Amino acid sequence: LPSFIVVAAQHQHHITGMSETKRTTKTIVTFETASNGSFKAELYTELMPITCENFIDLIRQQFYDGLYIHRVVPEYMIQFGCPYALNPHVMYGTLDEDAGKGSGPPDTIFHACHDDDETKEHTRDEYGNIEDEIDKTKTLSNVAGTLSMANSGEPDTGGSQFFINVKDNKHLDWFNGKSESAHPVFGRIIEGYDEVVKAIEKVETSVEQPVEPIQMRKVTVEEIVASA
Repeated sequence: LPSFIVVAAQHQHHITGMSETKRTTKTIVTFETASNGSFKAELYTELMPITCENFIDLIRQQFYDGLYIHRVVPEYMIQFGCPYALNPHVMYGTLDEDAGKGSGPPDTIFHACHDDDETKEHTRDEYGNIEDEIDKTKTLSNVAGTLSMANSGEPDTGGSQFFINVKDNKHLDWFNGKSESAHPVFGRIIEGYDEVVKAIEKVETSVEQPVEPIQMRKVTVEEIVASA
């Protein structure tokens, strides 16, 4: 697996008694493709609570189930999550022309992870996009194996689409000041990177779409509690 700059701290609970046990909760997402294997990612829910909960909320709605990976760029990234990436053409393997242009469900509401005020709402706009979230620690960089929000290049245009960095793309960090690109990182691959993700990166493509369509059969999320 690639090295990463930071592993986000998650919930920590303490049990009092003769000895104190620290319990850490991690949010794990499993991506199950139809024919290319499965991989898992850990979300940075404490550092990126709004972005992560938008993603979690969409997973729980089964928003991603059945969609196709619509963009593969070797030595760069793999992009997924467009609701229009549904119908690969039988003869050519390419997707409908609108693939890559969609976002989340418009005018909907969700609550951020770990909000002190559980009644506080966050809203997807009329296009299904959410507000940009900034990692104040400036440590979540677009390095190989991380999940990052896709957008149109304009502020507050991230929604359902994200990409997996398959090499270090630090020029995409919002805090580097070297380019106009700003793509916030919100998780990292923890299982299946070399075996599945890197294999997908190497598939044959036409206009950046897999010639043999790659469907994401199911995306699920779970909380895992570990004692230390």
